[in-house]
Amino acid sequence: MSSTATALYDLSPVVRLMLMGVVIAIGPLAWVGLRSRHMPSARRLRLLTLLTLFLTFDLVVFGAFTRLTDSGLGCPDWPGCYGHASPIGAQSHIDQAQQALPSGPVTHSKAWIEMIHRYLATAVGVLILTLAVSTWLERRRTQLSPWWPAATLAWVCLQGAFGALTVTMKLFPAIVTLHLLGGMALLALLKIQALRYAQAPGEQAQAALPRSIRLLVLLTFAVLWLQIALGGWVSTNYAVLACTSFPSCQNSWWPAMDFSQGFTIWRELGSAGDGTNISFEALTAIHYLHRLVAYVLFAAALCLVICLRPHCTLRTQAHWLGGLILLQAATGLGNVLLGWPLAAAVLHTGGAAALVIVLTAIVFTTRSSWQPAHASKLGASRMPA
Repeated sequence: MSSTATALYDLSPVVRLMLMGVVIAIGPLAWVGLRSRHMPSARRLRLLTLLTLFLTFDLVVFGAFTRLTDSGLGCPDWPGCYGHASPIGAQSHIDQAQQALPSGPVTHSKAWIEMIHRYLATAVGVLILTLAVSTWLERRRTQLSPWWPAATLAWVCLQGAFGALTVTMKLFPAIVTLHLLGGMALLALLKIQALRYAQAPGEQAQAALPRSIRLLVLLTFAVLWLQIALGGWVSTNYAVLACTSFPSCQNSWWPAMDFSQGFTIWRELGSAGDGTNISFEALTAIHYLHRLVAYVLFAAALCLVICLRPHCTLRTQAHWLGGLILLQAATGLGNVLLGWPLAAAVLHTGGAAALVIVLTAIVFTTRSSWQPAHASKLGASRMPA
């Protein structure tokens, strides 16, 4: 049976894959159980949320590695690999595909990369399910709302659906970009959940900021999401190398670009939307718009760092924000000037994910000073980690 004849969906290995996710999740759950056996329920749930956040961050970074090594179709069906729970059972199918096209999307190494990504995703799903059920069962004792973990559980299910579509729609650029955005949104949801667990019931542990700085926080957060969407569009359309110089592009400050074709959203990979191949001018437009918005995000983030540093309770977040935005600038330049090396590209995605976590914390632990204050003054307010 060749790879071309493989059914896109084969649910026969789904139970074994779920068991694999449970087995992987047992380790983190056991660690949290031992570490928090004398802790109150709210602190135990927060610890599990932070660990799940860390593993989800790893999953997003490994997802970038999967995409950048062209392993997204290493197993061309879903959820298993040629109907098996691992590439071991699919060796004969993979051999056939690899012999037919040695540098193609299906090889033994790419199949393992893809399946490890699915195993990790399943384990994260198990941890988020555990969080949702535990919060619901302990809601009266902890007085914690179960709706945030329920929303996170619903979101991870949606994210799983986009993961399936990424494979079955053959790396359709819009789906791959939405899958990336979904992973970033999952990080934000888990960070918010951890912040909620850290706050005592009925308290509003938020730092008061002048209205102008609070608006700058929200503006930077919005531009970050726009830039992540544009970065996903650059990566999924392989437009990174459309400009290989900086700060100019193709020896011009405004090179020939086709924004209409480049930002035709619903089209197949490499297609212009009308059946023809996407033009180089369209790829240049995709790359250059990402670069222009990067300037805006860099300036806004640095301004925000300067504004937040005088506030002692926000200084740590400001330092993280400054360091991460410099990392993004360095890895972005590395991608352009060094020919899109794998390490720089993976770090670039990891930096974006870390920025989402840090800025989410800043957004949800600050408020405008003109709003009614239910917390203590800024200098005495307790900021959750």
